[in-house]
Amino acid sequence: MFVTHRNCKIHYTSTGEGPTLLLLHGFLETLNMWDDFVEELSENNHVLCIDLLGHGKTDCHGYIHSMEAMAEAVYSVIDELKIIELRCIGHSMGGYVALALAEMKPNLIKNLCLMNSTFEADDNERKILRARAAKMATENYEALVRMSFTNLFAPDSKEKFKDDFDKALAIGLKTSKQGFIAAHKGMAIRPDRFETLTSITGKKVIIIGEKDTIYNQELVLQKVEDTTIKIELFSGGHMSHIENKQELSYFLKRFSEK
Repeated sequence: MFVTHRNCKIHYTSTGEGPTLLLLHGFLETLNMWDDFVEELSENNHVLCIDLLGHGKTDCHGYIHSMEAMAEAVYSVIDELKIIELRCIGHSMGGYVALALAEMKPNLIKNLCLMNSTFEADDNERKILRARAAKMATENYEALVRMSFTNLFAPDSKEKFKDDFDKALAIGLKTSKQGFIAAHKGMAIRPDRFETLTSITGKKVIIIGEKDTIYNQELVLQKVEDTTIKIELFSGGHMSHIENKQELSYFLKRFSEK
């Protein structure tokens, strides 16, 4: 299904009935990353999955996809379906978009899970890496995507979960250069949204993969001390839906309960 937002087609799937559970994928992913979980979650929920700008079947919208622009595109679907409140799980970049959405519509998201994601802005080193990746994308795109994707997994996961890795990589390789570059530029300019996360009144959870090298886990853990933000530790890397599928399935079921 599609809605039109600023002359862009925004692709989504809507499954089941009940309270809305919004699932947002990460960079180089599509809404299909949730395929193994939707059937069970939709038994008691309306599960809404959306392709973010420049990913999957959703169009690009310019050459910088800020997290705010992505959140506006996501909200165009929510508004079309007349949803007034929901619970949300955002993987990696999807978590950044969820926080931008929570800031834009303060009463919309009741419970939020940042899955292998963070409330922190990029530091200078990360911004430099993103700028370099955006430049490299114009030169040897396929090699860059393969390298970027491999870095998301714990060292032993590429072989341990080879079929899932290959399937996810194939999807990642279909991301357009424009989508790749626009997302990197958008992620680089996102602000810190710790206050936005703490302002959510319901459940607030961050899933951390112990072998995830994408984020500074120590800083996150220190900052959430003495707050109502809960931490779920998984044994894998950045791709919990592949590396910790069973644990994640159990968590999602609990998180989706009213």
